[in-house]
Amino acid sequence: MTDRTIPNVAALSGWRKSSHSSGDGGSCVEVLDNHPAGVPVRDSKSPHGPALLFPSGAWSSFVTAVKADG
Repeated sequence: MTDRTIPNVAALSGWRKSSHSSGDGGSCVEVLDNHPAGVPVRDSKSPHGPALLFPSGAWSSFVTAVKADG
């Protein structure tokens, strides 16, 4: 089984906050574009990790479904 987490993401830069995160600083999801192994996703309250790592195709399908439902 392939590990789908990155235990410590402190060295990775370029995170962006989801446009659907709340503005009060509470529920913030951040993603990192252009990572060679997929799309890392983390909780902004834990900037050092861990991050979940999604295959690019699966992440794209998820985003498309969320946009279609919203």
